[in-house]
Amino acid sequence: MVRRIDPDATDWLAGGNRRELAVDRIYQVAAELIRDRGFDSISVDDVAERAGCSRATLYRYVGGKAAIRDGVMARSAAAVAREVSAAVASLTGKARVVEAILVSVRAIRADAAVSDGLAAARATGMDNYVTSSKLLGDTAIELAGLDAGDETSQWVVRIVLALLAWPLADEGSERRMVESFIS
Repeated sequence: MVRRIDPDATDWLAGGNRRELAVDRIYQVAAELIRDRGFDSISVDDVAERAGCSRATLYRYVGGKAAIRDGVMARSAAAVAREVSAAVASLTGKARVVEAILVSVRAIRADAAVSDGLAAARATGMDNYVTSSKLLGDTAIELAGLDAGDETSQWVVRIVLALLAWPLADEGSERRMVESFIS
């Protein structure tokens, strides 16, 4: 009789769900490598070696390099969204919109995975995908506390992307510019 192992079961030895633990470890290592070397300078083999797993295990749990990029970006974007959400929770109106934009820019700049991912999207001509992303637009609307609307959400996303691509001299200059457009 062949005993089947439930991949979603709690592993008594690993101290949790083996799949979730492996995926978390792989994405954590990939984010560290991206931060240290940049996305284009890492390979699936680099991630597998640093995570302490085989290439086959990495592919089984997360997929190839594109899936690693997407997973790391999604996790980083969620962390940025949590940071922005916490920063604007007590704000309303124009102050919330300004802070949502500026905190987003600051958080993205601080996160190598998101910064690298956006730079890669720009370099590979995926600008249109990023600027028209429903997920990004909906997140921007929610964080900025704005009424839903494609034009509004795209405006917020484009302002954040513009500040990332063409930063001003300092955060004070960026704040003044954003405030002048929001008022």
